[in-house]
Amino acid sequence: MPFIYTGIDPQSARVKGKINANSEREVVDFLRQNHLTPLSIKKINDTGDFLMFKKVSNADVILFTRQLSSMILTGLTLVESLKILKQQGVSEGMQEVIADLIAQVSEGTAFSDALSTHSQYFPEVYIALIKAAEKGGLLDKILTRLADNMESADDLHKKVKSAMFYPTIVIVAMGVVLIVMNGFVIPQLGNLYDSLNLKLPFITRIVIDFSKIFTNYFLVLIIMGVVGFFLYNRFKKTEEGIRIIDASKLRIPVLGKINELSQLDEITRTLSILISSGASIIESLNITANVADNYWYKNAMQSASGLVEKGIPMSDAFAHQNIFPPMMVQMVKVGESTGKIDESLLKVSEYFERDLSIRIKTLTTAIEPILIIFLGVSVAFLTISVITPIYGLISQIQ
Repeated sequence: MPFIYTGIDPQSARVKGKINANSEREVVDFLRQNHLTPLSIKKINDTGDFLMFKKVSNADVILFTRQLSSMILTGLTLVESLKILKQQGVSEGMQEVIADLIAQVSEGTAFSDALSTHSQYFPEVYIALIKAAEKGGLLDKILTRLADNMESADDLHKKVKSAMFYPTIVIVAMGVVLIVMNGFVIPQLGNLYDSLNLKLPFITRIVIDFSKIFTNYFLVLIIMGVVGFFLYNRFKKTEEGIRIIDASKLRIPVLGKINELSQLDEITRTLSILISSGASIIESLNITANVADNYWYKNAMQSASGLVEKGIPMSDAFAHQNIFPPMMVQMVKVGESTGKIDESLLKVSEYFERDLSIRIKTLTTAIEPILIIFLGVSVAFLTISVITPIYGLISQIQ
């Protein structure tokens, strides 16, 4: 198992490194054999996480990328930039990650390889771009592009979450109201109507019968819900489940189009930055396929990569997939003819992002009156169904 160690050599210099060993005892023996005094030993689990590491957020990674690009642009070396970043006001978790990066890079490890030991924080496309930048000597430019890309993607995710926040709160509140009404209020009214031997309207009988089912079989419904949730979680991890669920995400009215544009924006933006960094078309397609968060787009990118590998132009490979819009295919074709595929893809990405922002804004604007109408109809339905028998009783008394 891998360990990260820190020790002091005979000249009182601090030394950090990484080693595979069966136990901490072996690490200590290794350090003493090399005339090092052990200071700290940290175990790494199978996923590359430091067990002692604190949480590192996506915002931490974005800030780290932006600041690192700015420092390298000023002419500082990578190690100097990392040391300055470690001293700045970053989170404790990020400080530990940076400390390990400094240790590895100082020992001669490539920056991309050092980042790959923290793949839970730095995604595959991030590491691939840094690797390409190291080969081409474009680390400062790639870091700037990466920071821009990550900030854009983060803003997009925030917009989607913001658009869904209000309806989620309303739906949850509606669920609580229905539970209280069917669990406490309607059963009491039902007992009152039964004691008065009132002839109930059809709509009232439906509401009261539903309430009786809800109260009498509440535990059964809870168990069914838990079992259903468990089965759904298992199903969505199977290949068939992933295919069905991801296809349904693209077919949901309004939200399906938002999901589609989000996928296309992510794909074209990632492809653009990869190709501009000097990565090959096939490598860029394969990496982007792993970035795609939908089975059908992931499958389409992998299929396109296979066609390009056989010598088919990327625009034709995209056209064969029947999932990419004609405008995107045409822009890629233009990029191929001009030798500027990365710029064409970036323009397509900006188009998708604008379209997505407009749709999200429209959805956010329209969803409030739609929910108000829905709530009004629901409340009116419950009120009429429950109150109608009381008006009937009053009219009989009069």
